[in-house]
Amino acid sequence: MGYMAVERRNVSDDLPDAPRWQGINHLALVTPDMDATVRFYVGVLGMRLAATTMAGPMRHYFFEMGRGNTVAFFEVKGAETFAKPAGGPTDRAIQLDHISFDVPDEHALEMLRKRLLAAGSEVTTVVDHGFIRSVYFTDPNRIALEASWWVVDGTGRPTDYTDTALFGDPDPVPALAELRAGGLEDVPRTQLT
Repeated sequence: MGYMAVERRNVSDDLPDAPRWQGINHLALVTPDMDATVRFYVGVLGMRLAATTMAGPMRHYFFEMGRGNTVAFFEVKGAETFAKPAGGPTDRAIQLDHISFDVPDEHALEMLRKRLLAAGSEVTTVVDHGFIRSVYFTDPNRIALEASWWVVDGTGRPTDYTDTALFGDPDPVPALAELRAGGLEDVPRTQLT
């Protein structure tokens, strides 16, 4: 008896078209000291201060990483910051583990590492994660930061879920099995808080 393929329903097909994503417009973070934040992101990391505004009583500054891609800060005087290494566990409630900035190649990664060291910032040696290589450091707000370059770039091309260089989780979540089989069977519903 022959095998008969069963067509799977992809719940995403029932939704309006997805937007054409262009990157991250901005990540909104908090700093108790905007001056130190400007000095680090412009002076040490070499990002361009792209825009500033007031959001009620708070300064809101945007630092450009690439066209249309920024990291932004709200200045909240007296805001508590905490140190947590990137990718490390914590017993505190958090929504952000770390931010990784993209650099074009290994030379740029090494030059950023040298720049951070020359500015007096602690930074790791280059860490090889297989498909990316990274260095880790923190900003004056103790936010864990990373800079990475794609050794095997998984972006800007069709997805191949069988590519073990990019999809190496030995025990993937059920959604990945659904994607491999042709589409998601369900999506979560969310609420504004």
